[in-house]
Amino acid sequence: MGFATDAIHVGQEPDPATGAIVTPIYQTSTYVREELEKSTGYEYARTEHPNRRALERCLAKLEGGIAAFAFSSGMAAIDSVFRLLRPGDHLIVSRAVYGGVYRLLTQLLQGFGLEFDFVDTGDLAATAGAIRTSTRMIYIETPTNPTMALTDIAATARLAREAGLTLVVDNTFLSPYFQQPIALGAHIVVHSMTKYLNGHSDAVGGAVILTGQQDADRIYFLQRSVGAVLGPMDCWLTSRGIKTLVIRMEQHNRNGMAIARFLAAHPKVKRVHYPGLSSHPQHELAARQQSGFGAMLSFDLGSLEAARKLLNHVRLCSLAESLGGVETLICHPGLMTHASMPAEVREKVGITEGLVRISVGIEDVEDLVADLEQALSRV
Repeated sequence: MGFATDAIHVGQEPDPATGAIVTPIYQTSTYVREELEKSTGYEYARTEHPNRRALERCLAKLEGGIAAFAFSSGMAAIDSVFRLLRPGDHLIVSRAVYGGVYRLLTQLLQGFGLEFDFVDTGDLAATAGAIRTSTRMIYIETPTNPTMALTDIAATARLAREAGLTLVVDNTFLSPYFQQPIALGAHIVVHSMTKYLNGHSDAVGGAVILTGQQDADRIYFLQRSVGAVLGPMDCWLTSRGIKTLVIRMEQHNRNGMAIARFLAAHPKVKRVHYPGLSSHPQHELAARQQSGFGAMLSFDLGSLEAARKLLNHVRLCSLAESLGGVETLICHPGLMTHASMPAEVREKVGITEGLVRISVGIEDVEDLVADLEQALSRV
Protein backbone atom coordinates (compact mmCIF):
# COMPACT_ATOMS: atom_id res chain seq x y z
CA MET A 1 0.00 0.00 0.00
CA GLY A 2 1.03 3.62 -0.44
CA PHE A 3 2.17 5.93 2.34
CA ALA A 4 -1.12 7.83 2.64
CA THR A 5 -3.11 4.60 2.71
CA ASP A 6 -0.91 3.18 5.47
CA ALA A 7 -1.14 6.42 7.46
CA ILE A 8 -4.91 6.19 7.42
CA HIS A 9 -5.46 2.45 7.86
CA VAL A 10 -2.60 0.69 9.66
CA GLY A 11 -3.55 0.32 13.32
CA GLN A 12 -6.91 1.91 12.54
CA GLU A 13 -8.94 -1.09 11.46
CA PRO A 14 -12.69 -0.94 12.23
CA ASP A 15 -13.55 -1.94 15.78
CA PRO A 16 -14.48 -5.66 15.70
CA ALA A 17 -17.05 -5.28 18.49
CA THR A 18 -19.09 -2.43 17.02
CA GLY A 19 -17.79 -1.75 13.51
CA ALA A 20 -16.75 1.78 14.53
CA ILE A 21 -14.53 3.22 11.79
CA VAL A 22 -12.46 5.08 14.41
CA THR A 23 -10.59 3.12 17.09
CA PRO A 24 -12.36 3.72 20.43
CA ILE A 25 -10.54 5.42 23.30
CA TYR A 26 -9.88 2.71 25.86
CA GLN A 27 -9.82 4.88 28.96
CA THR A 28 -8.87 2.13 31.39
CA SER A 29 -6.01 1.31 33.71
CA THR A 30 -6.46 -2.44 33.94
CA TYR A 31 -8.12 -5.42 32.23
CA VAL A 32 -10.14 -8.34 33.56
CA ARG A 33 -8.62 -11.78 33.06
CA GLU A 34 -10.73 -14.67 31.82
CA GLU A 35 -8.95 -17.02 34.22
CA LEU A 36 -5.97 -16.83 36.58
CA GLU A 37 -3.44 -17.64 33.87
CA LYS A 38 -5.44 -16.55 30.84
CA SER A 39 -5.70 -12.95 29.65
CA THR A 40 -6.81 -11.12 26.52
CA GLY A 41 -3.22 -10.03 25.89
CA TYR A 42 -3.79 -6.90 27.95
CA GLU A 43 -3.13 -6.91 31.68
CA TYR A 44 -2.18 -3.41 32.82
CA ALA A 45 -2.22 -0.16 30.85
CA ARG A 46 1.40 0.73 31.58
CA THR A 47 2.64 -2.43 29.86
CA GLU A 48 0.07 -2.72 27.06
CA HIS A 49 -2.76 -0.56 25.80
CA PRO A 50 -4.97 -0.89 22.68
CA ASN A 51 -4.64 2.77 21.66
CA ARG A 52 -0.89 2.72 22.15
CA ARG A 53 -0.52 -0.54 20.27
CA ALA A 54 -2.55 0.85 17.34
CA LEU A 55 -0.38 3.96 17.16
CA GLU A 56 2.84 1.96 17.43
CA ARG A 57 1.83 -0.35 14.58
CA CYS A 58 1.25 2.66 12.35
CA LEU A 59 4.57 4.30 13.30
CA ALA A 60 6.56 1.15 12.59
CA LYS A 61 4.93 0.83 9.18
CA LEU A 62 5.49 4.46 8.16
CA GLU A 63 9.16 4.50 9.19
CA GLY A 64 9.93 1.00 7.93
CA GLY A 65 10.94 -0.49 11.29
CA ILE A 66 10.14 -3.84 12.87
CA ALA A 67 8.72 -2.24 16.03
CA ALA A 68 7.79 1.14 17.47
CA PHE A 69 7.18 2.36 21.00
CA ALA A 70 5.26 5.46 22.09
CA PHE A 71 6.42 7.53 25.06
CA SER A 72 5.00 10.40 27.07
CA SER A 73 7.28 12.92 25.31
CA GLY A 74 10.01 13.15 22.74
CA MET A 75 12.58 13.57 25.50
CA ALA A 76 11.36 10.40 27.23
CA ALA A 77 11.80 8.55 23.93
CA ILE A 78 15.33 9.93 23.44
CA ASP A 79 16.26 9.12 27.03
CA SER A 80 15.19 5.51 26.50
CA VAL A 81 17.49 5.26 23.45
CA PHE A 82 20.46 6.58 25.44
CA ARG A 83 19.67 3.94 28.07
CA LEU A 84 20.69 1.32 25.53
CA LEU A 85 24.21 2.42 26.47
CA ARG A 86 26.20 1.58 29.60
CA PRO A 87 28.49 3.61 31.87
CA GLY A 88 31.76 4.20 30.06
CA ASP A 89 30.16 3.98 26.61
CA HIS A 90 30.76 6.89 24.25
CA LEU A 91 28.40 8.44 21.71
CA ILE A 92 28.77 11.06 19.01
CA VAL A 93 26.05 13.71 18.86
CA SER A 94 25.25 16.41 16.29
CA ARG A 95 26.67 19.62 17.74
CA ALA A 96 23.65 21.83 16.97
CA VAL A 97 21.33 19.38 18.71
CA TYR A 98 18.04 20.40 20.35
CA GLY A 99 18.63 22.16 23.67
CA GLY A 100 16.72 19.54 25.63
CA VAL A 101 19.04 16.79 24.37
CA TYR A 102 22.08 18.92 25.26
CA ARG A 103 20.67 19.41 28.77
CA LEU A 104 19.85 15.70 29.19
CA LEU A 105 23.39 14.68 28.28
CA THR A 106 25.40 17.36 30.05
CA GLN A 107 23.33 17.77 33.21
CA LEU A 108 22.01 14.26 33.80
CA LEU A 109 23.43 11.32 31.85
CA GLN A 110 27.03 12.46 32.18
CA GLY A 111 26.61 11.87 35.90
CA PHE A 112 25.81 8.23 35.18
CA GLY A 113 29.07 7.63 33.34
CA LEU A 114 27.97 8.24 29.76
CA GLU A 115 30.64 9.88 27.59
CA PHE A 116 29.90 11.93 24.48
CA ASP A 117 31.25 14.44 21.99
CA PHE A 118 29.27 17.07 20.12
CA VAL A 119 30.49 16.94 16.53
CA ASP A 120 29.62 18.58 13.22
CA THR A 121 28.12 15.38 11.84
CA GLY A 122 27.70 17.10 8.49
CA ASP A 123 31.46 16.60 8.18
CA LEU A 124 31.94 12.85 7.73
CA ALA A 125 35.67 13.10 8.42
CA ALA A 126 34.98 14.87 11.71
CA THR A 127 32.51 12.15 12.67
CA ALA A 128 34.98 9.41 11.81
CA GLY A 129 37.70 11.22 13.73
CA ALA A 130 35.56 11.31 16.87
CA ILE A 131 35.12 7.53 17.01
CA ARG A 132 36.85 5.88 19.98
CA THR A 133 37.20 2.24 20.97
CA SER A 134 34.39 2.90 23.48
CA THR A 135 32.04 4.54 20.93
CA ARG A 136 28.75 2.69 20.59
CA MET A 137 26.34 5.14 18.98
CA ILE A 138 26.03 8.09 16.61
CA TYR A 139 23.01 10.33 17.28
CA ILE A 140 22.11 12.86 14.61
CA GLU A 141 19.49 15.49 13.94
CA THR A 142 19.03 16.26 10.28
CA PRO A 143 18.08 18.99 9.74
CA THR A 144 19.43 20.32 13.03
CA ASN A 145 17.34 22.45 15.35
CA PRO A 146 17.45 25.42 14.67
CA THR A 147 20.37 25.92 12.28
CA MET A 148 18.98 23.57 9.59
CA ALA A 149 22.34 21.89 8.97
CA LEU A 150 22.19 18.45 7.36
CA THR A 151 23.97 15.16 7.87
CA ASP A 152 24.34 12.67 5.03
CA ILE A 153 22.39 9.76 6.51
CA ALA A 154 23.49 7.12 4.00
CA ALA A 155 27.18 8.02 4.32
CA THR A 156 26.98 8.13 8.11
CA ALA A 157 25.17 4.79 8.08
CA ARG A 158 28.03 3.25 6.11
CA LEU A 159 30.52 4.66 8.60
CA ALA A 160 28.47 3.33 11.51
CA ARG A 161 28.19 -0.10 9.91
CA GLU A 162 31.95 -0.33 9.30
CA ALA A 163 32.65 0.66 12.91
CA GLY A 164 29.93 -1.53 14.41
CA LEU A 165 27.97 1.44 15.78
CA THR A 166 24.26 2.14 16.13
CA LEU A 167 23.01 5.10 14.08
CA VAL A 168 20.08 7.01 15.57
CA VAL A 169 18.28 9.73 13.60
CA ASP A 170 15.87 12.31 15.00
CA ASN A 171 13.35 12.63 12.17
CA THR A 172 11.03 15.12 13.88
CA PHE A 173 11.56 18.06 11.50
CA LEU A 174 10.62 16.20 8.32
CA SER A 175 8.43 13.28 9.42
CA PRO A 176 8.56 9.90 7.66
CA TYR A 177 6.69 11.46 4.74
CA PHE A 178 9.65 13.62 3.67
CA GLN A 179 12.54 11.55 5.02
CA GLN A 180 13.09 7.82 5.52
CA PRO A 181 16.22 7.34 7.66
CA ILE A 182 15.83 3.56 7.98
CA ALA A 183 15.73 3.17 4.19
CA LEU A 184 18.99 5.14 4.15
CA GLY A 185 20.64 2.81 6.67
CA ALA A 186 19.73 4.14 10.12
CA HIS A 187 19.12 1.60 12.88
CA ILE A 188 16.82 3.68 15.12
CA VAL A 189 14.54 6.66 14.47
CA VAL A 190 13.17 8.96 17.17
CA HIS A 191 10.38 11.52 17.04
CA SER A 192 8.81 14.16 19.13
CA MET A 193 5.30 13.19 18.04
CA THR A 194 4.11 16.46 19.57
CA LYS A 195 5.22 18.03 16.31
CA TYR A 196 4.32 16.98 12.76
CA LEU A 197 3.00 13.50 13.51
CA ASN A 198 0.29 14.90 15.77
CA GLY A 199 0.23 18.17 13.88
CA HIS A 200 -2.42 20.00 15.90
CA SER A 201 -0.61 21.22 19.03
CA ASP A 202 -3.00 19.31 21.29
CA ALA A 203 -0.93 16.34 22.52
CA VAL A 204 2.62 15.68 23.73
CA GLY A 205 4.34 12.42 22.83
CA GLY A 206 7.50 10.70 21.63
CA ALA A 207 8.36 7.61 19.64
CA VAL A 208 11.22 5.20 19.03
CA ILE A 209 11.21 3.05 15.88
CA LEU A 210 13.72 0.21 15.61
CA THR A 211 15.17 -2.21 13.08
CA GLY A 212 16.81 -4.72 15.44
CA GLN A 213 14.93 -7.16 17.65
CA GLN A 214 17.43 -6.99 20.51
CA ASP A 215 17.16 -3.19 20.72
CA ALA A 216 13.37 -3.41 20.34
CA ASP A 217 13.16 -5.85 23.26
CA ARG A 218 15.29 -3.55 25.40
CA ILE A 219 13.24 -0.44 24.56
CA TYR A 220 10.02 -2.31 25.38
CA PHE A 221 11.55 -3.37 28.71
CA LEU A 222 12.45 0.26 29.44
CA GLN A 223 9.03 1.50 28.37
CA ARG A 224 7.11 -0.78 30.72
CA SER A 225 9.68 -0.62 33.54
CA VAL A 226 10.18 3.15 33.67
CA GLY A 227 6.57 3.83 32.78
CA ALA A 228 6.91 6.99 30.69
CA VAL A 229 4.10 5.79 28.44
CA LEU A 230 1.68 7.75 26.30
CA GLY A 231 -1.85 7.81 27.67
CA PRO A 232 -4.89 6.63 25.68
CA MET A 233 -6.25 10.07 24.80
CA ASP A 234 -2.88 11.32 23.52
CA CYS A 235 -2.42 8.10 21.54
CA TRP A 236 -5.85 8.59 19.99
CA LEU A 237 -5.16 12.25 19.15
CA THR A 238 -1.82 11.40 17.55
CA SER A 239 -3.31 8.55 15.54
CA ARG A 240 -5.98 10.93 14.30
CA GLY A 241 -3.32 13.50 13.39
CA ILE A 242 -1.28 10.99 11.40
CA LYS A 243 -4.27 10.35 9.12
CA THR A 244 -3.82 13.81 7.60
CA LEU A 245 0.00 13.79 7.67
CA VAL A 246 0.37 13.65 3.89
CA ILE A 247 -1.89 16.57 3.02
CA ARG A 248 -0.56 18.65 5.92
CA MET A 249 3.08 18.09 4.98
CA GLU A 250 2.42 19.03 1.36
CA GLN A 251 0.91 22.35 2.42
CA HIS A 252 3.63 22.92 5.03
CA ASN A 253 6.19 22.36 2.28
CA ARG A 254 4.59 24.86 -0.10
CA ASN A 255 4.28 27.50 2.59
CA GLY A 256 7.77 26.86 3.94
CA MET A 257 9.34 27.48 0.55
CA ALA A 258 7.30 30.63 -0.01
CA ILE A 259 8.26 32.10 3.37
CA ALA A 260 11.92 31.19 2.90
CA ARG A 261 12.00 32.96 -0.46
CA PHE A 262 10.23 36.01 0.96
CA LEU A 263 12.70 36.28 3.84
CA ALA A 264 15.73 35.66 1.61
CA ALA A 265 14.72 38.64 -0.53
CA HIS A 266 14.01 40.98 2.40
CA PRO A 267 16.69 43.66 2.97
CA LYS A 268 16.44 43.46 6.77
CA VAL A 269 17.15 39.71 6.88
CA LYS A 270 20.86 38.91 7.03
CA ARG A 271 20.64 35.19 6.30
CA VAL A 272 18.04 32.45 5.86
CA HIS A 273 18.70 28.84 6.85
CA TYR A 274 16.45 26.62 4.73
CA PRO A 275 17.70 23.58 2.78
CA GLY A 276 15.10 24.19 0.08
CA LEU A 277 16.91 27.33 -1.09
CA SER A 278 19.67 26.85 -3.64
CA SER A 279 21.80 29.18 -1.50
CA HIS A 280 21.85 26.62 1.33
CA PRO A 281 25.30 24.94 1.33
CA GLN A 282 23.71 21.48 1.55
CA HIS A 283 20.83 22.02 -0.85
CA GLU A 284 22.00 19.18 -3.11
CA LEU A 285 22.12 16.75 -0.18
CA ALA A 286 18.64 17.81 0.93
CA ALA A 287 17.28 17.19 -2.56
CA ARG A 288 18.92 13.76 -2.56
CA GLN A 289 17.91 12.35 0.82
CA GLN A 290 14.60 14.15 1.35
CA SER A 291 11.44 14.07 -0.74
CA GLY A 292 10.49 17.55 0.48
CA PHE A 293 12.14 20.46 2.25
CA GLY A 294 9.57 20.93 5.00
CA ALA A 295 8.47 24.04 6.82
CA MET A 296 11.17 24.59 9.42
CA LEU A 297 13.57 27.47 8.85
CA SER A 298 15.54 30.05 10.75
CA PHE A 299 16.74 33.51 9.81
CA ASP A 300 19.18 35.99 11.28
CA LEU A 301 18.26 39.62 11.87
CA GLY A 302 21.71 40.59 13.11
CA SER A 303 20.98 41.41 16.74
CA LEU A 304 18.87 40.51 19.74
CA GLU A 305 17.15 43.88 19.61
CA ALA A 306 16.09 43.35 16.00
CA ALA A 307 14.81 39.86 16.81
CA ARG A 308 12.92 41.19 19.84
CA LYS A 309 11.19 43.87 17.77
CA LEU A 310 10.06 41.34 15.20
CA LEU A 311 8.87 38.78 17.74
CA ASN A 312 7.01 41.33 19.83
CA HIS A 313 5.08 42.63 16.82
CA VAL A 314 3.93 39.50 14.97
CA ARG A 315 0.15 39.10 15.07
CA LEU A 316 -0.77 35.99 13.09
CA CYS A 317 2.44 34.10 13.82
CA SER A 318 2.34 32.90 17.44
CA LEU A 319 5.34 33.53 19.70
CA ALA A 320 5.65 30.11 21.30
CA GLU A 321 7.89 27.10 21.69
CA SER A 322 7.24 23.83 19.84
CA LEU A 323 6.70 23.36 16.12
CA GLY A 324 4.93 21.28 13.52
CA GLY A 325 1.37 22.41 14.22
CA VAL A 326 -1.10 23.64 11.64
CA GLU A 327 -0.58 27.15 13.01
CA THR A 328 2.62 29.12 12.44
CA LEU A 329 4.87 29.28 15.50
CA ILE A 330 7.85 31.61 15.84
CA CYS A 331 10.49 31.77 18.56
CA HIS A 332 13.93 32.95 19.64
CA PRO A 333 16.07 29.81 20.12
CA GLY A 334 18.70 31.51 22.25
CA LEU A 335 16.17 32.64 24.85
CA MET A 336 13.65 29.83 24.44
CA THR A 337 14.31 26.35 23.01
CA HIS A 338 18.11 26.42 23.49
CA ALA A 339 18.37 28.56 26.63
CA SER A 340 19.92 25.62 28.53
CA MET A 341 22.90 25.69 26.15
CA PRO A 342 25.74 27.97 27.35
CA ALA A 343 26.04 31.17 25.31
CA GLU A 344 29.49 30.27 24.03
CA VAL A 345 28.23 26.90 22.79
CA ARG A 346 25.24 28.51 21.07
CA GLU A 347 27.52 30.99 19.34
CA LYS A 348 29.86 28.21 18.20
CA VAL A 349 27.09 26.20 16.54
CA GLY A 350 25.48 29.23 14.89
CA ILE A 351 22.64 30.04 17.28
CA THR A 352 23.23 33.79 17.28
CA GLU A 353 21.40 36.45 19.28
CA GLY A 354 19.62 37.60 16.16
CA LEU A 355 18.46 34.14 15.09
CA VAL A 356 14.71 33.55 14.81
CA ARG A 357 13.15 30.15 14.18
CA ILE A 358 9.82 29.74 12.44
CA SER A 359 7.62 26.69 12.03
CA VAL A 360 5.50 27.64 9.04
CA GLY A 361 1.91 26.50 9.37
CA ILE A 362 -0.71 25.77 6.75
CA GLU A 363 -2.53 29.11 6.80
CA ASP A 364 -2.97 31.16 3.63
CA VAL A 365 0.62 32.05 2.87
CA GLU A 366 -0.30 35.59 1.77
CA ASP A 367 -1.48 36.27 5.32
CA LEU A 368 1.77 34.95 6.79
CA VAL A 369 3.84 37.10 4.45
CA ALA A 370 1.78 40.17 5.36
CA ASP A 371 2.28 39.50 9.07
CA LEU A 372 6.03 39.07 8.74
CA GLU A 373 6.23 42.15 6.51
CA GLN A 374 4.51 44.37 9.07
CA ALA A 375 6.64 42.96 11.89
CA LEU A 376 9.84 43.47 9.92
CA SER A 377 8.86 47.09 9.33
CA ARG A 378 9.38 47.61 13.08
CA VAL A 379 12.97 46.39 12.90
